Order: sequence, then C-alpha cells, then structure tokens
Amino acid sequence: MALRDKLRANAAHVLQPGENIQAVFCAQTTSQYFALISMWIIIFANAYRVVVVTDKRILVCGSGRLRMTPVKEVLREVPRYTRIGPPSGLWWRCESLGERLYVNKRFHKDVNAADELAA
Repeated sequence: MALRDKLRANAAHVLQPGENIQAVFCAQTTSQYFALISMWIIIFANAYRVVVVTDKRILVCGSGRLRMTPVKEVLREVPRYTRIGPPSGLWWRCESLGERLYVNKRFHKDVNAADELAA
C-alpha cells in the first residue's frame, strides 16, 4: 500500500460524515538539521504529525514519535481557507497550521494541491 493511501485509510476515523479528503501529508515538529549536532535531539524531541486537508477543514493530527502513518488524535483544527504554502527547499518550515512544522520535499506537491483546491 502506498504511503498516501495508508495515511488516507488511517485518517478515516477523524472525519465527519460526508467529509472528503483532498490532500494528506506528513510533517514533523523538529528540524532534521539537528541531526548534525546529535541524533538524540531528533529521537527525544521530534514528533510526527499527519495533516489532513478536507473539503471543510484542515486537521493536524498526532502520529507519535516513531512512525508517520498512524493517526492517533486531532491536535488542532484550522479553517479550510487557510493557505498552507508555498513550500520550498528540502525541509520547508510551515507556521500557518498553529505550530512550527517541517515538511519534507516529497510532500510539497501535496501542500501545493491543497492550496490550489482552497482557492
């Protein structure tokens, strides 16, 4: 199963009836560049987030410290008209979702797709 399909399946329990997922991507709370100093910073300080963009709202969900794919709880709900991007660089720092998140380059197309559908 592909990563995005697994994220969609795991996020199904946090959706309201009739809500459709438009985009889903992973983020983390600590910059990967701290690994240059010490890997222990990443292990103890990092937490993964799954951002679920629906047709009605944007959900920032907790995923845990070790894996990206589980969707455990909704941490924050943001209005759908919120613009997330535009992303750039290898690790883009996003602050528009209520906390500082770092999004890897492989999810930049999902951020751009979510912003296009909001407009």
